[in-house]
Amino acid sequence: MSASVITLKTKENFSQDLIIQQPPSGVCLQGKIRIPGDKSISHRALMLGAIAHGETEIQGLLLGEDPCSTAACFQAMGANISELNPNSVRVTGIGLGNLQEPVDVLNAGNSGTTLRLMLGLLASHPDNFFTVTGDSSLRSRPMSRVVKPLQQMGAEIWGCKGNSLAPLAIRGTSLKPIHYHSPIASAQVKSCILLAGLMTEGETTVTEPALSRDHSERMLQAFGANLRNDPETNSVTISGGTQLYGQKVVVPGDISSAAFWLVAAAIVPGSEVIIENVGVNSTRTGVLEALEMMGADINKENEREVAGEPVADLRVRYSHLKSCVIAGDIIPRLIDEIPVLAVAAVFAAGKTVIKDAAELRVKESDRITVMVQQLNQMGAKITELDDGMEITGGTPLKGTDVDSYTDHRIAMSLAVAALNAEGKTTIHRAEAASISYPDFTNTLEQICV
Repeated sequence: MSASVITLKTKENFSQDLIIQQPPSGVCLQGKIRIPGDKSISHRALMLGAIAHGETEIQGLLLGEDPCSTAACFQAMGANISELNPNSVRVTGIGLGNLQEPVDVLNAGNSGTTLRLMLGLLASHPDNFFTVTGDSSLRSRPMSRVVKPLQQMGAEIWGCKGNSLAPLAIRGTSLKPIHYHSPIASAQVKSCILLAGLMTEGETTVTEPALSRDHSERMLQAFGANLRNDPETNSVTISGGTQLYGQKVVVPGDISSAAFWLVAAAIVPGSEVIIENVGVNSTRTGVLEALEMMGADINKENEREVAGEPVADLRVRYSHLKSCVIAGDIIPRLIDEIPVLAVAAVFAAGKTVIKDAAELRVKESDRITVMVQQLNQMGAKITELDDGMEITGGTPLKGTDVDSYTDHRIAMSLAVAALNAEGKTTIHRAEAASISYPDFTNTLEQICV
């Protein structure tokens, strides 16, 4: 695509506007691409490598801002982590129970995964004191969902607004095992409690109302943890006191990043894109199921398993989409992809309903309100619900000024919408995409013809 069609402007305050100018003849997407490493797996590989005995090698690590925050926090607590790069990162762990009290406040940046998972480890390190914070967005996001179960285990945690918001102060102590019945299906809640359970005597169990992503369980077992699953009750149990040992971790491509190209190719006429090396763990493939319900033309090719995670290449072609209902147990398996699925629904015939997704309101932004406002500004017909949205498809979009609200998934979803909007779309604060996909704009230029 010519530089005149996609422009990135940096302002004096270092924020960036992404400008997409739709040419009279339109665009289509063609080619093969590789997406960044899975963010969830990258976080967990750094964390488990840091607390394991021996060396962990990570290949394919995501170089976004969030994993960098995780690495910095664990370096501050004594782990030796080599320079981050996508080829090979080496982590020399300090062994279970040996995190050191940092000399400064730990800063999780914009990363809820870093902060919530790390709390389980910090709370279970007796006699150490930790203070953790994040950027303005993270400091507004609810932490009580992990603080309360940790307090049931005996954790000593203090924070703003009744211990529900960062900054948080933690005095490590000996925790007791619990059976926690989580009111929400959340991999972050589940993982936090399992990590705390590593340092308890006895068995710690988490039961969820629906199955959330299982990257923590897979990786904990690979590192040597004593863990068992009960799929019938959506429960997982970990036995404390088992040492972890460093492993080689190969990080597959992040399906959450692939989702933007899956939707873009599905809605832009004449498009055909192959996305290589995508992780297709069944706890993460809700986006594929939703797009298939809408009639998208997506095929898995070269299916294989890499380091315990299922991987495939995804071929997607333009197709005429239809409306569907996205709700219920599928929501935890596609919660991060709902913003871009809303874009797909704008171009689907009929009325698409997304519900049971109130969790979107406490992400990096209120993703329900923001997506409804920004897409309606472009001419869409969307009604906001308490826990989702109703989208009447088939109304052409027109380019205009929109805002990411410094939310990476909002920024990239609006860019996908702009590919099918008449005229010029300016996405303010588009630099947010670098949190999970630093090369997003370059990839967009690569495949647009």
